[in-house]
Amino acid sequence: MRLLLTGVAGFAGAHILQCLLEKSDWDIVGIASWRHKGTPERLHQVFSQNPEWEHRVRIVTHDLESPFTDRTVDRIGAIDYIINAASESHVERSIEDPVPFVSNNVALVLNVLEFARLQGKRLRTFIQVSTDEVYGPAAHDLRHVEWSAIIPSNPYSASKAAQEAIAISYWRTFGIPLVITNTMNLFGEMQDAEKYIAKIVRALVQGTILTVHGSKEAIGSRFYLHARTHADALLYILKHCPPARYPRADRPDRFNLVGEQEIDNLSLAQKVAGILGKPLRFELVDFHNTRPGHDRRYALNGTKIAAAGWVAPYSIEQSLRSYIEWTLAHPDWL
Repeated sequence: MRLLLTGVAGFAGAHILQCLLEKSDWDIVGIASWRHKGTPERLHQVFSQNPEWEHRVRIVTHDLESPFTDRTVDRIGAIDYIINAASESHVERSIEDPVPFVSNNVALVLNVLEFARLQGKRLRTFIQVSTDEVYGPAAHDLRHVEWSAIIPSNPYSASKAAQEAIAISYWRTFGIPLVITNTMNLFGEMQDAEKYIAKIVRALVQGTILTVHGSKEAIGSRFYLHARTHADALLYILKHCPPARYPRADRPDRFNLVGEQEIDNLSLAQKVAGILGKPLRFELVDFHNTRPGHDRRYALNGTKIAAAGWVAPYSIEQSLRSYIEWTLAHPDWL
């Protein structure tokens, strides 16, 4: 089997790559542009402990904003599975400069879907990796189920909703074997230093004040999951959940991938401080009310993927400890 993974050198992509190499015997073709958030250092980390994996991976440099050339299509070869994990994914950057951000995400999904069309009946599954943020904020105690109303709050989440809509149109019109996954906040080794859990660790290690978004009455919360847990769920879907096809189904399959427990931003910081054994200094900033486009709470219902038989391989406690230990040993990632 051969799988095409876009965004292979990004944070989520590198963990997907490592999971695929560990838990399957498939060959992987990875697409990287090297001009967004992907870095060769992540691929080095993946291969450093298991150099024998390298012969199963082909890295193709291509900017997905542009169509695949015939030569690039030939270099990639025939493909059985596609995981489209490439996207710009930072809310604040999407607010600061929305046009190139949205244009990139829309163009890339079109070009990957056009490549998928070339595979014909050989293509078994196309996973479009999406986000919980397409649903917009979740009110207290609400957990969005699959196919809840799509009400994005900012250009980033709107661009992901657009990716989903375009992919659905290709599922129905061209028969692309689509599965959409909506994923909550990821963390883990090799993550960009701008992300919240990395900021927590950095503040604790350096003894600086951590900014926590929220007020005393309402602190922002998420369901965090490790990027390797996310990758494990994607591989499970590929192996055990054949995609629904039109016209037998009126819509493609969609799975929510959810962390095991909801945790607010301050409690998370306190948990990390406890693991590190360091005092937490913080200030609350009600960022959500002062900056439109930022949502206080996201929440998904994960019973569908659980009913399909998937069980998360790591707990939040195991995942945090693993991430913290690795990051302390690799402080350059902070």
